[in-house]
Amino acid sequence: MKNNFTWIYILLFPILVIGQTDQKKEINQQLQTWVSINTVTKFADHWGIIGDFHIRRNDFVSDPSFYFIRGGVTYIPNSNVSLNLGYAHMWLAPSNEDWSTFANENRIYQQAQLNAKVANISILQRLRNEQRWQEKMVDDKPSGDWRFTNRIRYLMSFTFRISDKKSWPSMVLSDEILLQFGEEAVYNTFDQNRFFVGIKKTINPKWSYDFGYMNVYQQKYSGYQYDMNHTIRLFFYLNTSIRKKAPSTTENSGDE
Repeated sequence: MKNNFTWIYILLFPILVIGQTDQKKEINQQLQTWVSINTVTKFADHWGIIGDFHIRRNDFVSDPSFYFIRGGVTYIPNSNVSLNLGYAHMWLAPSNEDWSTFANENRIYQQAQLNAKVANISILQRLRNEQRWQEKMVDDKPSGDWRFTNRIRYLMSFTFRISDKKSWPSMVLSDEILLQFGEEAVYNTFDQNRFFVGIKKTINPKWSYDFGYMNVYQQKYSGYQYDMNHTIRLFFYLNTSIRKKAPSTTENSGDE
């Protein structure tokens, strides 16, 4: 499974490069703040419930970008593998400055996650498939029409210690590629790329967080317009169990 994920990353990387070399580019630079809580609650030896809540703001914290909630069921055959299935909903703020109505997005997703360790480096690979129904807005009102796309996402993340002292945080480097398909994804099969660098700190056996800089480079539906989002990211992670056993060691890897 590990080798399969690695080959997927290698195959998708050239598509990312092609998607970023359009000579017509118009790039909109933005500063964002992104905060979330990501939970896993085990109710059986190999089964659990996952839940996320995300808030992303534009112009540092001045303007809304989106609100996002996701739930689902996870199957955890062992501490290295998890399989998820669930539903998510997004409230997306309008990009038109004269509009005020949020657009809705409904989403179904399937996910496989693999955790491994090489020497002192923890490696997380995640493959997620999403079916998305995005509400079309006209003159600041819902049009009654929906845009459907299928989106495939591949994340690879590396966590490594920078000191032998347990009180010190670990370093995190990750990158995620998002590609979408469908009749309406005419000019932007490449959806976005997310690069993150930061620290990760364990608070106690149940709680942890990561904090750092995320660059979100997103292609719009026009094909030549892009957002370059310089994002301050703070994600909290909670792993618990409703049984009298140790909480799950499998982390819900977050991201909207």
